[in-house]
Amino acid sequence: MLTPSAPARLVVLVSGAGTNLQALLDACADPAYGAEIVAVGADRDGVEGLARAERAGVATFVHRIADFDSRAAWDAALAASVAEHAPDLVVLAGFMKLVGADFLERFGGRTLNTHPALSPAFPGMRGPADALEYGVKVTGATLFVVDAGVDTGVIVAQTTVPVEDDDTAESLHDRIKVAERSMLVDVVGRLSREGFTVDGRRVRFGA
Repeated sequence: MLTPSAPARLVVLVSGAGTNLQALLDACADPAYGAEIVAVGADRDGVEGLARAERAGVATFVHRIADFDSRAAWDAALAASVAEHAPDLVVLAGFMKLVGADFLERFGGRTLNTHPALSPAFPGMRGPADALEYGVKVTGATLFVVDAGVDTGVIVAQTTVPVEDDDTAESLHDRIKVAERSMLVDVVGRLSREGFTVDGRRVRFGA
């Protein structure tokens, strides 16, 4: 169960350009959205996502796996840095690393991620390409609560995208990204304002 503060405190983790982060920053500029981004973390230096945060005056931190003796040590450091900002929600916005046991112990049940397919179909890195190769007529994006699996968490929301006859994996993925971004902004705002409860495999809005 999550009963957020007002506004809800968000920590966003990125690995690259941060386009989803930018959409969230833009949404948070409206007080009615009900959330504020209090920190942005990354797993690599020099990415545009960090620059976006810095331009917005948001605190940043970086933890590169290569700087740690083990993946577990990296995960513990990441969790500790996130915890310093006391988030209500953690949003993985193009964060290309799997979080581990220490992170999930602290933030399980309130960490969100997106996947460019309609889960449970087509998990993993090749979601749009796998959907296209399988021949589906409709695919989309899924927002889910992160767990220890790969794209296996409880589904919060889904949005659909039709597959066109002339689609390539790249063109399909580009359209999915647009729908995914809109869904992410809409649903994170709703979760921030209303709170939510995870009941088995169901997410119920409202604290």
